[in-house]
Amino acid sequence: MDLLNMLLNAGGGSAIQQLSKNFGLSQDQTTSAISSLLPALGAGLARNASQPGGLDALLGALSSGRHESYLDNPEVLGSSDAIADGNGILGHILGTKEVSRGVAKNASARTGISEDILKKMLPAVAAMAMGVLSKQNAGAAFRAPGAAAASGGGIMGMLSGFLDKNQDGSVLDDVLGMLFKK
Repeated sequence: MDLLNMLLNAGGGSAIQQLSKNFGLSQDQTTSAISSLLPALGAGLARNASQPGGLDALLGALSSGRHESYLDNPEVLGSSDAIADGNGILGHILGTKEVSRGVAKNASARTGISEDILKKMLPAVAAMAMGVLSKQNAGAAFRAPGAAAASGGGIMGMLSGFLDKNQDGSVLDDVLGMLFKK
């Protein structure tokens, strides 16, 4: 299952219900917002993971953080701690606040949802995405080494859709393009 579907189905949909409540949106609007915000987050995660030492740093963050709690207890998504954690995640994967604002602006143009709401929602979505990846990472620890990679699963399997921009089945050309982009 891909990152988007895992996030949308987390906790039987309770995380989506909580975000809808927190931001005054319908569940369809919340789903649309997440669908529009997640590709930029996934691309940032994939880009960071493809850099030297990046995957190790991501796996370290996933194993040492408390990200799973955002899916297990979605009512904490609106807390100041969750927002601070989400903003920290955004800083790592998107870089600057200007990039985050651009992501919200683009998502607003696609969804018709207020840019201000999407800017406020972005940290919660980032925290939830890390929660999904954290759960995936914890599950991978119980599989035989190499099983996830061989089946196209694991963290990089979930992120490969964001890395394989031209959908040719190979991420190598896309990663090299990112590395040598001027």
